Amino acid sequence: MSTNRQMILNFFMNSTGFHETAWRLPSAEPEGVTSLSLYKKMALIAEQAKFHTVFLADAYELGENVKHQALNRLEPYTLLSALAGVTERIGLVATVSTSYTEPYHTARLFASLDHLSGGRAGWNIVTTGIGKTHLNFGREQNYEHTERYQRALEFVQLATKLWDSWEDDALLFDKARGLYADVEHIHAVRHRSDIFAVEGPLNLPRPPQGYPVLAQAGSSEDGKELAARIGELIYTAQQTLADAQAFYADVKSRVEKYGRNPNEVKIVPGFSVIVGATESEAKEKEAELRESIIPELGLHRLSKRLKVDLFSYPLDGPVPELPDPATINENRSRFELMKNMIESEKLTIRQLIERVSGGNGHRTFAGTAEKVADELESWFTGGACDGFVIRPQALPSGLEDFARLVVPELQRRGLFHTEYRGTTLRENLGLARPNNQFSAQSQQRKGVQLA
Repeated sequence: MSTNRQMILNFFMNSTGFHETAWRLPSAEPEGVTSLSLYKKMALIAEQAKFHTVFLADAYELGENVKHQALNRLEPYTLLSALAGVTERIGLVATVSTSYTEPYHTARLFASLDHLSGGRAGWNIVTTGIGKTHLNFGREQNYEHTERYQRALEFVQLATKLWDSWEDDALLFDKARGLYADVEHIHAVRHRSDIFAVEGPLNLPRPPQGYPVLAQAGSSEDGKELAARIGELIYTAQQTLADAQAFYADVKSRVEKYGRNPNEVKIVPGFSVIVGATESEAKEKEAELRESIIPELGLHRLSKRLKVDLFSYPLDGPVPELPDPATINENRSRFELMKNMIESEKLTIRQLIERVSGGNGHRTFAGTAEKVADELESWFTGGACDGFVIRPQALPSGLEDFARLVVPELQRRGLFHTEYRGTTLRENLGLARPNNQFSAQSQQRKGVQLA
């Protein structure tokens, strides 16, 4: 691999950190979960450290563990719109589901964010098959696994048509002639299918980036196929270097199958890290988080995820036999990852709770800046990824530690940039601005007329 290659770093932001009971730490600020000031502080720390993006996940239900876990959250699109006004270069990636929203509305939201941020928007495309979300949207059950991904592909393809419905030269601003826009360069999409019906055009000009950066997470067969067809920034969870290398090679080969350039697809596994100035400090922070664990919370969450009532088994006994992954409709790839981890490491239920509390299936790691950098470097240079999603187990302290200690070490090694290369997220990720599909048709029509 080229020695000039540098990693992408994305900051996965929530209110108190990715350890499920990090809100109990003295340094945590759970009272700030609905306060802009907390997220503004973290976004500015990430931008000063030159992270490529701030990324926000989302869910459309409260969840059942709010008794012990800080689950309430701000709607990510609204929050990132507010952060667009206080940041300048960092990308802003919001999760919006293709199962419980509509293409026109979603395309308009992201066109708005891209315009307001000067071209820094990204859309994390999820299909939502978890929990009781369907009950909040008038459905008797969540969409089935394959159906979710079929809907997602058509949804994204339709969104790109809506962003393209205004050609880049459609706006004239000709005050003398009283011409605001050239209607010949604004197009209806007239999409009709069994799933969606949208007339178009969008009521906003084409976004500065053409399209927001299209992010996607999914390691099932359907998820990897969707990633290969439309994804540009691929989130994934891998426990080992070998698994990450296999996933990386698999998805990149699928990208080529669809005639896309593999360099235009960036694969970024999640790392849930704890950083200390010394090894003992890192271990102390890790122990503090372990002591905050509430077994009842872990048992409840894992019972739901693994489809087995773990309350019926001793904490220090083995995890019981799990169902066949093919029977799982909700987040199948994460189920398979946990099943493989349990079987390969022979984990007890208590050990599984400890592992999952801090990473939810992502790689967890505690150590000094040098050791964290070593781990990231081995994956990055070993053909396992193009960068990482950094998921600090405690926030905001974990982000501060990573920015202060790890980022300078990565920069010293030449693995991470010291300045943003451009003003848009696409420029900073090294992604091309998409061609407008209607412009190509216009050029073809002009060629026919001239002939």
